[in-house]
Amino acid sequence: MASILSQIASLITKIISGSGYLGVSLLMALESACIPIPSEIIMPFSGFLVASGKFAFLPLVVFGACGNLFGSIIAYVVGVYGGRKFIVRYGKYILLRKKELDKSEKFFAKHGSLSIFFGRLLPIIRTFISLPAGIAKMPFWKFCFYTFSGSLIWSGLLAYIGVLLGRNWQNIEIYFRKFDWAVGVLLVVGIIYFIYKKFSHKRS
Repeated sequence: MASILSQIASLITKIISGSGYLGVSLLMALESACIPIPSEIIMPFSGFLVASGKFAFLPLVVFGACGNLFGSIIAYVVGVYGGRKFIVRYGKYILLRKKELDKSEKFFAKHGSLSIFFGRLLPIIRTFISLPAGIAKMPFWKFCFYTFSGSLIWSGLLAYIGVLLGRNWQNIEIYFRKFDWAVGVLLVVGIIYFIYKKFSHKRS
């Protein structure tokens, strides 16, 4: 498990180091398009690059949020035109299982439009919440507004933590554990469990 996370982290940092803001935006888009690439690595490392003078904070946050928005729109469109049956049938190819879609749908049904905003701050939910929004045909511009707003906060928070941690950005998990009530521990544990289950399922 540690080896898998290390390889993912290494790939992410290489992409960001080699392609700058566009690399950040691309990776954040992939996460929101239901590809399990953790923003908990993307943005803190990018924040470290802010601390080292290679990035500027505000453009970084905007590029991260725009990437989230673009990837979310892709997932939203899949939900609108493909419907639930299409997603259940082909979701396995992006490591999406039915129970994860069910969880996202329940969260969306319970909280309505605001789930798009708050879902950006929750593990697993944030990756797949755009699908039920599309299935339910939520108004597009409302979807975009809530998605961008939540993503802006999330990108800014993670990037700022990376700035604070400086060269110790990989200690993000330890940082989060000190702030249980700030959702941090849920995010870290959730993403680790999520990746573990995905790769375990794929190997089996």
